[in-house]
Amino acid sequence: MLDGKVVIVTGAGRGIGRDIALMMAAYGGRVVVNDLGGAADGDGTDAAPAEDVVAEIVAGGGEAVANFGNVAKPQDAEAMYAQAMDSFGAVDVVVNNAGILRDTIFHKMSHHAWQSVLDVHLNGSFNMAKAVAGQFREQGSGCFVNFTSTSGLIGNFGQANYSAAKMGIVGLSKSLALDMSRFNVRSNCIAPFAWSRLIGTIPANTEAEAARIERIKAMTPAKIAPLCVSLAAPDCDVTGQIFCIRKNEIFLMSQPRPIRSVHRDDGWTPESVTEHALPALKADFYDLDRSGDIFTWDPI
Repeated sequence: MLDGKVVIVTGAGRGIGRDIALMMAAYGGRVVVNDLGGAADGDGTDAAPAEDVVAEIVAGGGEAVANFGNVAKPQDAEAMYAQAMDSFGAVDVVVNNAGILRDTIFHKMSHHAWQSVLDVHLNGSFNMAKAVAGQFREQGSGCFVNFTSTSGLIGNFGQANYSAAKMGIVGLSKSLALDMSRFNVRSNCIAPFAWSRLIGTIPANTEAEAARIERIKAMTPAKIAPLCVSLAAPDCDVTGQIFCIRKNEIFLMSQPRPIRSVHRDDGWTPESVTEHALPALKADFYDLDRSGDIFTWDPI
């Protein structure tokens, strides 16, 4: 499906990214395996994770090179693009998977915790897209696979930074799909349910939270890779969509659209909004749901 195509996978040294890189290579892709090698909160560096994945791909007869750049830095994203061109002469697919977590309840969240998570997830996705956009335009093809989360799409406690970044990625992905469709460039989002070291940092302070963590452990990172490969295939024409994967389930997620309206011929006043508009719309207001409130059944 990907014979000879060049794929950049960020955050590919561990977890979801690792399995994506391995499957991309198994299906013929030549892979730039990017991983800074930082801790779950983004601190530190380590070349071993990316190098280990490259070694595994090469041992299996595939082609791969390691990259240790930080997607939050535009110059590192540009260097990743340059390395792909120097090593393989092309870039066809970018999988924006790299991420960190710095969870805390909002009133205790520091400016640093907010900015650092946005820098890696949202700015990192932008930096990578910006680095390759010119190449995609010139060659008249390309594919972005961007990672969002139900923490943003639905909601979760203690993740304002992460949720905001992940919803920003939804907007970025849709804009990439719209702006670059004329150049045959596609862009989609995936919200994964999978056990990883990042998920392992989420506190489980109640029996219900502990049970939810146990359910997530059954959802291995390898379950995410097949959809990524399918979306990356050159004959795929899907773009502008949001998918969710939970073990053996694939969901197409909704996108905001009007669901109900009210109007007054003479316009609105604060009083008429209070007395008419809000009560009329109230039946369709959304509850303060968390991801677990919507996905209430065990993964299949």
